[in-house]
Amino acid sequence: MANLTVTGSWQGRQYIAGRWQAASGDVFENINPANVDEALGVYPRGTAADVDTAVGAARSAFDSWRRTSRIRRGELFLNLANLIRRDTDELAVALARENGKVLNEARAEVVEGLHMVEYVFGTARQPTGHMVASEIETKDLFVRRKPRGVVAVITPWNFPFAVPLWMLGPSLLEGNTTVFKPSEETPETGQRLAALFEEAGFPSGTINLVHGVGEEAGDALARHAGVDVVAFTGSYDVGSHIRRLAAESEHKTCALEMGSKSAVIVCEDADLPLAVGAAILSAFKTTGQRCVSAGRVLVHRRLLDRFVERFVAEARELKFGDPLAPDTFAGPMINGAGVDKVLAYNDLARKEGAHILLDGCRLTDPSRARGWFLSPFVYIQEPKPGVRTIREEVFGPHVAIVPFDSDEQAIRVYNDTPYGLSMAVITEDYRRWRLYRDECDYGMGYVNLPCIGAEVHLPFGGVKRSGNGQPSAAALVDAVTHKTAFTVNYDRRIIMAQGMSAQVSRGEKN
Repeated sequence: MANLTVTGSWQGRQYIAGRWQAASGDVFENINPANVDEALGVYPRGTAADVDTAVGAARSAFDSWRRTSRIRRGELFLNLANLIRRDTDELAVALARENGKVLNEARAEVVEGLHMVEYVFGTARQPTGHMVASEIETKDLFVRRKPRGVVAVITPWNFPFAVPLWMLGPSLLEGNTTVFKPSEETPETGQRLAALFEEAGFPSGTINLVHGVGEEAGDALARHAGVDVVAFTGSYDVGSHIRRLAAESEHKTCALEMGSKSAVIVCEDADLPLAVGAAILSAFKTTGQRCVSAGRVLVHRRLLDRFVERFVAEARELKFGDPLAPDTFAGPMINGAGVDKVLAYNDLARKEGAHILLDGCRLTDPSRARGWFLSPFVYIQEPKPGVRTIREEVFGPHVAIVPFDSDEQAIRVYNDTPYGLSMAVITEDYRRWRLYRDECDYGMGYVNLPCIGAEVHLPFGGVKRSGNGQPSAAALVDAVTHKTAFTVNYDRRIIMAQGMSAQVSRGEKN
């Protein structure tokens, strides 16, 4: 890195208690994954002290914010939506440069974030509770939602605009205040987002931004006693660490969306061109670096040869290159550690006896040699016991094609992994897709579609190692609020439920 060139005009700042603060200590560089000689900016390496200040600011703002009219809180999201719409193209270019996602995908992500903000604005005038019947005709029973307090929002680099809004939006609308730590791989997108919240008029302390690395700022935020909820999207290892920290607290909860070994299941009656298209998009969009990316394509053996021929031909023609070039299908890996992990799993597939169809490798031609570029690695692997490559998450352009002979076997193979996030089944038989719908372990299922592409008004989360039952997006509301029961008596007498006596017995005086 001796020849590193800083080309970005952005100088990193923390945003705490409504004030932008320059780095007072160590910093880190934001590196362009398509050209590792280029730094896009320099950012503060947040400390536990920075986290403490940010949590204190959020705590101080909480009472005023929770008492603010819910309608007013929603109107601020309308302001935010208008600003995102204004800046969509600029945000997409910035995201593509630091994330490596191609420009079309980057723009789609910004639009996804916009949709979340519009959804939040639209729910501001919706009920926040409900009335239920009482055993006693002179009582009314109410169930209401109340904000939990301070929500820590810790987000990944692969969706640095949409995922923070999945978490910040419902949290803030419900009256919580927030501390946001974006990934150290994509700090500019996080800082731009915080600046838009400020411009939209969100009061001081309601959203606070702390940059930094996960082991320092992220860990301090998850541990902080002043945090009531941790909303996290990322790896299983980090998510399970956060869950342990939450369990040590007397009050803290967490909403976790973690890893996966998602799959496209191609049944014997599948429309073959549709199946190949769904599998290509699921496997290689975002260079396979989505939590819902298909690391496996399960194919009925009767279709195997024809599917493999078409899939390999299409995968071989995909262009992995400059994210800003209009003809690029996918960009680079995010960093060298990601490259090393994929190459290690490629080697493991060979050792496990896979039949290699496309031998993926580093791309070292002059236009890509300075970036973290990989070509697709595609292989056939029979579903044998103990095969790691068809059970463990790889997170890159590495895809196993797994033959199966019956629907029941496909379900067993699909479920034979510690994860359960996303699944797509390609079939023309409604009885068949119903079987997969009911028997597979997943949080998001699709029929005749890729296993990517969730919409914001649906829950986003999984089962087993993929989540803890508190999904993101629209469903985050249940994690950042708690329900309260409220009973009102209209009688001038006390009448108890369950037939319990309200008579006060009077015995002898003491």
